[in-house]
Amino acid sequence: MYKKKVLILLGHPDCDTLSGHLADSYERGARDGGHEVRRINICDLEFDPILHKGYKEIQELEPDLIKVQENFKWAEHVVIVYPNWWCTMPALLKGLFDRMFLPGFAFRFSKEDSAKWEKLLTGRSARVIIAAGMNPIKIRFNFGDFTNEISRGILGFAGFNPVEVTTFGPSERATDANKKSWHKKVYNFGKKAI
Repeated sequence: MYKKKVLILLGHPDCDTLSGHLADSYERGARDGGHEVRRINICDLEFDPILHKGYKEIQELEPDLIKVQENFKWAEHVVIVYPNWWCTMPALLKGLFDRMFLPGFAFRFSKEDSAKWEKLLTGRSARVIIAAGMNPIKIRFNFGDFTNEISRGILGFAGFNPVEVTTFGPSERATDANKKSWHKKVYNFGKKAI
């Protein structure tokens, strides 16, 4: 089996959570599978998550954001783990993407046609793992696709392909047996680096 460079990004502001433990399971599996693994916990990073002037003025990146960018460039496969809050990712994780997925790093708009862009992070795949408080089917039925922002609007926009999304829930009422099966599934994803 081909060994991959795997980056795991834990997007929960608190590392000691179900999301953090799912990231641990993926990491264990990837290491046991012989893959080269790097891990970033958003709870350990120091940066301003607010893009104060949009793209009118580029804010200088903090050292932690520069490291995140370097790790994204290094990786062949990126795994992002976070909880579903208000049908999206935590604000801190969204702020990370707002700040570091910049023109010239993740994409480049065409000068001739503003509806076209160059995807600068092609050649990479991604797995998004979401812990949801409600049954994922009920969320989709009641509120629509709550994964489009990360899968297509962020990762797909920058060239990640394929982007696979796995959602577990309801997380607050999950039995130990449920959680055990989720961890086993995530461990196996890690072992195969998928």
